Amino acid sequence: MALFTFGASAYMLAIGYWDAGMNTLSLVAISVPSAILVGFAIGVWGFRSPRAERIIMPALDLLQTVPTFAYLLPILMLFGFGTVVGLIASILYSFPPMVRNTILGLRRAAPEVIESGLMAGATTRQLFWQVRVPSARRQLLLGVNQATMASLSMVIIASIIGGTADLGWEVLSTIRKAQFGESLLVGLVIALMAMVIDRVTSGLANGSDRDGMPRYHRHLWIIAVLGSIVIFAASLVAPILNEWPEAYRFNPAPVMNEALSGFITTFRTQIEMIKTAAFYFLMLPVKIGLQGAVSPYTWGFSLTTAHSLAFALSTVALALWSTTRRGPKVGIAILVFAVVYYFGLTGLPWPALILLLALLAYGIGGVVLSFGTILGLAFILVTGNWPAAVLSIYLCGIAVVIAFTIGTAIGIWAAQNDRVSAFVRPINDTLQTMPLFVILIPFVMVFRIGDFTALLSVIAYAIVPAIRYAEHGLRSLPDTVIEAARMVGATPRQMLWQVQIPLALPVIMLGLNQTILYGIAMLVIAALVGAGGLEQTVYTALTDGNVGEGLIAGLAMAVIAIIADRMTNGWSRKRQSALGFGTG
Repeated sequence: MALFTFGASAYMLAIGYWDAGMNTLSLVAISVPSAILVGFAIGVWGFRSPRAERIIMPALDLLQTVPTFAYLLPILMLFGFGTVVGLIASILYSFPPMVRNTILGLRRAAPEVIESGLMAGATTRQLFWQVRVPSARRQLLLGVNQATMASLSMVIIASIIGGTADLGWEVLSTIRKAQFGESLLVGLVIALMAMVIDRVTSGLANGSDRDGMPRYHRHLWIIAVLGSIVIFAASLVAPILNEWPEAYRFNPAPVMNEALSGFITTFRTQIEMIKTAAFYFLMLPVKIGLQGAVSPYTWGFSLTTAHSLAFALSTVALALWSTTRRGPKVGIAILVFAVVYYFGLTGLPWPALILLLALLAYGIGGVVLSFGTILGLAFILVTGNWPAAVLSIYLCGIAVVIAFTIGTAIGIWAAQNDRVSAFVRPINDTLQTMPLFVILIPFVMVFRIGDFTALLSVIAYAIVPAIRYAEHGLRSLPDTVIEAARMVGATPRQMLWQVQIPLALPVIMLGLNQTILYGIAMLVIAALVGAGGLEQTVYTALTDGNVGEGLIAGLAMAVIAIIADRMTNGWSRKRQSALGFGTG
């Protein structure tokens, strides 16, 4: 960890972004303690008062699902441009994880520990600060970790209206100039900084065994402070310790730009072929349906009545066969997909789509979830955001399906192979900590602006939770279950498909939940490269300073995210209950 931190800091210095990195770190150093204090106070309030918790939890859902740009609108109108605006936005965005972990940690304190405190004569204050809070230490530090990562992410977004000489501003500057190499280099600085902070706070949360360590290891902070004093004194006479010489800076950006340009030139035909096939055969039919997508220009022929009839008959036959083999739910799913693929999401009447989603919610969570879904969709409808919402669902839906399918497959592979897991983890860390703007750059350079570029950027960001949860779910299965399957003679294939995946499915479905939320979060950034829908409305409102329109569109996106969250969580709880794991 020490070597990794040293290497990350050396990279920041050698690449020429030390000053910008320290400006970003200073904002994080101010926003994180503020967010932690606010989050802890609200979490304690929610823990002590069930009535307060019923208000706090929906508010947290809203704060964590409203697009990041929507945060900036009211703050911009109240405080104008400047560093303080970015700081306030960062605090608002990063304190919800601390609230959730505080409530969870305080509630999970072992009853026997609390009982011991009471038997020892602890007062109410002593019981809280000296018994319950120390018992929740690991969960609280996990909240600190999540708040820190969220704060770092939002500091970059807030640089749009902050305008300070930090890493976020450097990213925006290089993006505006379409400098792929420079943007990737500064993006790696942010990713490395986030990894260091993540590993340090995770290490604090997990703790470490200090027994058997040399004495100087246990007092390393004293050595670090003394060493810093010596270095500071030496910097007074050695200028190199104050400013890294320009001649020793490492800048591979021109080489990276030339390499990308050469790749695009060499494989331009293949790139256009992939883009055209994906757009005309997958994206356009889902958007406007086969009836609108099939033409001599796109598919090479015109759609006739015979083609439509053949499509309908083959769909019904496949649905009937699937019903007999896999059950009626699979057959219904095939029919629904066929209807959407033929008519397109934009071609479905709004009552039909609302009814379909309400029935799906009823099957998962009953009357309450179904009624909530209808209310949420009605809000989108009456505010005039329905057409834009359908476009957002179209793009995010395709991206989530692809990201979840590929990500889950990679996660399953990583769970079976330690080398694959070791290879995938740093890639996941980089994708998850890389600024969302930077993720857009290579796709824009290769595929230019358009729906396909937006789709790829959403997939790249949303694939991470699918990988992580699939691997975690398979690796966390009880050893007794695996051993029992081996004893009855299960082959490796049977072990995976009939034992491990079914048991890990609730955790994998939580990965789907996070994939959806990540996809919606990336949608607003994808508006920069041509994505339409609610995300474009939010971004345009930010540009024009239209607070009302931006907030309504942001709330509409939050409604979609909350509905998806409730459905996937409800399905996961039902599956856990069916497997006998409870509903926690």
